[in-house]
Amino acid sequence: MSDRIAPPLKPSYVQALNDFQLDKAAGAFTGDFAKGINACVECCDRYVGNNTKALDWIDLDVQHETRSFEQLRDDAAQFANFLTEQGIKPGDIVAGLLPRTPDLVTTILGTLRAGAVYQPLFTAFGPKAIQDRVRMSQAKFVVTDTANRSKLSTVENCPPVAVVTTQAAKVNRSDIDFLKGLKRQSSDFEPVMRHGDDLMLMMATSGTTGPAKGVPVPLSALASFRAYMVEGINLRPDDMFWNIADPGWAYGLYYAVLGPLLLGHATTLVQSPFSVDGTYDLVRRLGVTNFAGAPTAFRLMIAAGPEEAAKVKGRLRCVSSAGEPLNPEVIRWFDEHIKAPIKDHYGQTETGMMVNNHHGLEHPVRAGSAGYAMPGFKIEILDEAGNIVGPNIPGQLAIDIENSPLLWFKGYLNQQTKSISGGFYRTGDTVERDENGCVTFVGRSDDVITSSGYRIGPFDVESALIEHPSVTEAAVIGVPDKERTEVVKAVVVLAEGFEANDALAEDLQAYVKKRLSAHAYPRLVEFTKELPKTPSGKIQRFLLRQNATQ
Repeated sequence: MSDRIAPPLKPSYVQALNDFQLDKAAGAFTGDFAKGINACVECCDRYVGNNTKALDWIDLDVQHETRSFEQLRDDAAQFANFLTEQGIKPGDIVAGLLPRTPDLVTTILGTLRAGAVYQPLFTAFGPKAIQDRVRMSQAKFVVTDTANRSKLSTVENCPPVAVVTTQAAKVNRSDIDFLKGLKRQSSDFEPVMRHGDDLMLMMATSGTTGPAKGVPVPLSALASFRAYMVEGINLRPDDMFWNIADPGWAYGLYYAVLGPLLLGHATTLVQSPFSVDGTYDLVRRLGVTNFAGAPTAFRLMIAAGPEEAAKVKGRLRCVSSAGEPLNPEVIRWFDEHIKAPIKDHYGQTETGMMVNNHHGLEHPVRAGSAGYAMPGFKIEILDEAGNIVGPNIPGQLAIDIENSPLLWFKGYLNQQTKSISGGFYRTGDTVERDENGCVTFVGRSDDVITSSGYRIGPFDVESALIEHPSVTEAAVIGVPDKERTEVVKAVVVLAEGFEANDALAEDLQAYVKKRLSAHAYPRLVEFTKELPKTPSGKIQRFLLRQNATQ
């Protein structure tokens, strides 16, 4: 048992934990959560004046462009005027289905400048995933590009669409030309001031039942985002920062776009998909010193071998990992071959990051652990009855709501939130905590699948499968996988007249990939005559998982 106990905590971390005050954290902003604040002002306007670089953008041709805070502010103001012209009011939802380009940043910041609420739509989503999320949020406007426009064509009651075009492309008659619409707008727009409880983002998270759930994010979450950039990421003024997470998801939107800009620091967006060679080349070419991503990317870097890693050896000051547990072997390999400390961080769409092996705070780090609570969060481990358990006893990770001033989540959109009760927010993750508060991840306590850093709800995949004419029933589970943590497996009951074979399995995979998303399709398909169910008819996925691992 002794090897599981972390060394005593350093006084500096204990002091940071005990001395945290929300008023002091809120004092880092020019606005006031009680009297009036605007997220675009906090991310842009306050840093205008010395032509400071705000964005490094690498396009598909690996050409490097930059934007200043002045440029981001002016572009955001033009888009805010454009939204106002379209009838968008403060509090309305504006969705963005865009790749990692400056137009994405314009859409995000312009929406926030207008006092509206930004909703990200991941570009790998298919029509069904997009429809579920637009329907959930009741978005009033969508911005996309020509490559993704067709995904909106089957969305029922689709709101008005603005399209970012290339010179060769044309906009549909029913759509609005995004670039032309911006050009005719003034670059003056008085930011709409809102309050801390007003929304700035509408996120979505997958559950085990029903479509994606809406996660309202208020402006007060800015304090939490900033705290993580300072204490978890330890972003310094002289860093070149690159978070490879896509802004279509929480970690990318919170900490690749808003987080660094909140500190007046440039962020980096790379439009091309992840590749090991491309990543190493850009780290060297741009002089990246502070790097963040998911373990899947890091495992692919390891698979490429030490010779490739030698290109960036000694260049990275720190590396942060999020989305799924970080294997100790990755930590050892990075230390040996890249000479960079890589640390595991834990959070959720609903909370932001809140348990970390912090780069910016002094405390011991145990390989394989998620770390310690970030100042501003008080965590507990609960048993099934809701009682707090002692050290080294598995239980559900929970946040003490009253004593966690940085916790902003108050419940899912228009849904009863069962995870909030008894003064706690229950994360759904099973963990252990040692005598000094070091948290180790054990597993999910529900059926949500974690694959390559993405959280995938089985219901979403099952719903897509059932739309296929050959399928009468489907159950989806996660199967352990060394590279991706888990892969999606579908167990399918076929309709009469269809034959189980490899060709049909491939057809189902392609169907889900097109209808739902490229990251959520079932890599494994098994055909069966019936699914295990409870007497009430509920699918018993745990039995399928047991059979899959035996």
